Amino acid sequence: MNPTPAAWRLSVAPMMDWTDRHCRYFHRLITRRTRLYTEMVSTGALVHGDVARHLDHDAAEHPLALQVGGNDPGELAHSAKLAQAWGYDEINLNCGCPSDRVQRGAFGACLMAEPQRVADGVKAMRDACTLPVTVKHRIGIDRVERYDFVRDFVGTVSQAGCEVFIVHARNAWLDGLSPKDNREIPPLRYAVVHRLKQDFPALTIVLNGGIAGDAAIREQLPHVDGVMIGREAYHHPWTMAGWDRGFLGDTTAAPPVREAVEAAMVAYMQALQARGQLWPQAARHMLGLWNGTPGARRWRQVWSDHRLKHEPVARVAALAQAARVGAVCHDTVALEA
Repeated sequence: MNPTPAAWRLSVAPMMDWTDRHCRYFHRLITRRTRLYTEMVSTGALVHGDVARHLDHDAAEHPLALQVGGNDPGELAHSAKLAQAWGYDEINLNCGCPSDRVQRGAFGACLMAEPQRVADGVKAMRDACTLPVTVKHRIGIDRVERYDFVRDFVGTVSQAGCEVFIVHARNAWLDGLSPKDNREIPPLRYAVVHRLKQDFPALTIVLNGGIAGDAAIREQLPHVDGVMIGREAYHHPWTMAGWDRGFLGDTTAAPPVREAVEAAMVAYMQALQARGQLWPQAARHMLGLWNGTPGARRWRQVWSDHRLKHEPVARVAALAQAARVGAVCHDTVALEA
């Protein structure tokens, strides 16, 4: 049985090359309650690859969902068992990625043309685990903009027991657009997602696509059960700082402090370095921490300077702080002059 729809009220989207375990650890320092998602992991990688590398995570990351890509019911069932064994809170099937590589594997957005296949995969996953099995998809593929296409997709898949649908409010154009262009060129049509909620009131419908800022979140929540934020959360992570109190009912926790978040990430990266891992793999995810504040550019330049990648983390942190504070002081003097 799924948790209540409130569990999906706010979430950060799965983003390839971005939402790895280091990114999720960083995001969790800013928001305790927002639902986080892994990058998409192919079922083939979980059947034949290094399972620990794909599934290991920190306990602090919960609530945490594993997103998988695949179309074979047996492999999807195997992935669902692994998700439960590794302690995830949800397993999500990707039916929205339009990349050529994903299409060659016959999964992602092209699965929207085969709703029964998706339903069979969902049933196999539900039979294999007790986790919520959810689906993330588009509102259409190519130039098909008929509402009945996405309505029938949701209807068929829900009959297999899926109760949570995360809907990217754009079509996926499977030919002629890059994945980046597919996030920007097909028009956003939020009204389609609103209508899905009206037609399927018993389902949990989460809207994704182009949402930036608290005002936009508030505008959408009366129409759907939740909102999933992608690039805005990654590039401007401090936008999440007020979510726990403002949207997720956590009135007891003190609001996060940027300096404390930075200090916690420095400690995290020091632990990585002590284990022989390169700390820039984690630092790249926090480069937006001070965005919008004086000195942010100078601070970001230090942390992203490849010449420092083998230096002790504490030294780089000191250089970054000095650069940021120095820039602030410089700007203050310039204003007073």
